Amino acid sequence: MTVFTDLALLRAFVAIVDSGSISAAARTLHLTQPTLSRQLRALEDQCGTALLRRDTHKMSLTDAGDRLLTDAQALLSLAEEAEQRLRSDLTAISGNIKVFATIDFGQSVVSRLIASFIQAHPGVTIELAYSNRPLHMIEEGCDAGIIAGSVTDERVAARSLGRIKRYPVASPSFVRDRERATKPLDMREWPWLTLSSTQFGGARKVVLYMGNREETFPVRPVMISEGVTSIREAARMGLGIAVLPEWLIQEDLLSGRLVRVLPRWQARELAAQVVFPVQRRLPLRVRAFVDFVTEYMKAVLEPRVREGARYLPA
Repeated sequence: MTVFTDLALLRAFVAIVDSGSISAAARTLHLTQPTLSRQLRALEDQCGTALLRRDTHKMSLTDAGDRLLTDAQALLSLAEEAEQRLRSDLTAISGNIKVFATIDFGQSVVSRLIASFIQAHPGVTIELAYSNRPLHMIEEGCDAGIIAGSVTDERVAARSLGRIKRYPVASPSFVRDRERATKPLDMREWPWLTLSSTQFGGARKVVLYMGNREETFPVRPVMISEGVTSIREAARMGLGIAVLPEWLIQEDLLSGRLVRVLPRWQARELAAQVVFPVQRRLPLRVRAFVDFVTEYMKAVLEPRVREGARYLPA
């Protein structure tokens, strides 16, 4: 143990000097005079020398006490500033937040979400990165992430944002050039556009549901991509049929650039979640962001009125 280990002893010493007496310092610190005297003796024992000269009329610093006073005041001031910064970090919605998301979600929905959050809390800055590996990003120092799919690692906490609905869609011209589909298997030989990652529903087979019914069939994709935005663009051009998330194609369905094929059928829904480090207390800015994400994503993922959306009859 060094002289600077116990801040309480240093605080007692500085208070005695500032107050001019042990009795006055004891009142300031809400301690008894004997307790404060013991703390002063303990500090002097650690220093190996007297810090104060005491007589019946006055109290003065020794040379060692004068040198220690300057360092003790600086150290106590630094400790107070550090505590204030910590308290501010825990109680103020300000500072930097590191966020990650998948590329497609991040470049559209999450970017708008972040802009809305910063507008509501101007004291916040946000860094956005892209990754499909939540644990890796948390370990790299990210505060939160918005992802699709389930999270099973106990080292990452997750809050549900809802379910991502997905539908088979194609361009009107693509559908017109083919014999009308009345059941999922009718689309088996069509050119398909698929994702490469099974985490987001990509596979060499398509599984569609209608109530309790399930139809599964293999497909031969003419295009495989890591991102749904690129698949949507290819579908818009009439290259093939694809299973795409509702949040991405809502405007296309309303405008008629894409149509749902067999609208009574849909693909498996995916979980959407906001993830963050497992720890007992998050900074207020991160907790506020997680709460904001939860409310914002409800508006994105909950069903909306789709007047004008075009479907191909089943």
